[in-house]
Amino acid sequence: MAHSIELLLDQRAETAIRQMWRELADAGLPSQLSVTSHTNRPHITLVAAERIAPDIDEELSWLAAELPRPAVLGAPLVFGGGRLTLARLVIPSDSLLAAHEQVYDDCLPFASNVFAHSAPGRWTPHVTLGRRFTPAQIGEALTIDGLAAEIRVSLVGMRRWDGDAKREYLIS
Repeated sequence: MAHSIELLLDQRAETAIRQMWRELADAGLPSQLSVTSHTNRPHITLVAAERIAPDIDEELSWLAAELPRPAVLGAPLVFGGGRLTLARLVIPSDSLLAAHEQVYDDCLPFASNVFAHSAPGRWTPHVTLGRRFTPAQIGEALTIDGLAAEIRVSLVGMRRWDGDAKREYLIS
């Protein structure tokens, strides 16, 4: 299972993303709404790895102290080859890119097998809407009203996700 460091959205933005999840599910399409874990919530993954040691939490307190930070959710985005992931792009401001690069560097001594897509220059900030779409389902999803409206958000929290234990640890 993967471990990750994630940014959390303000309540208004989280509600808007959950509404998108609901609209996808209501249309019979893949949706993050189907993930039943109590820790399932909209987030932006900064770093993902095979394992991230808990000691990183203290190292990352600098970023938690800089929250909240503004961000903008932009256009829908599609990842993958066979089965596709639908997400919303987080428009990458200079400030967000700099914070990501610092978090990535801070995580390296605490992480094993950091996933390549987390590296600066390869990272695409996003909020996932659903996974395992077929190309036809992506086309259908993109016709849903409200899935593409630009949303101004506030990044209000940070967590470390432990995929082995299926637990989140808030970083403050």
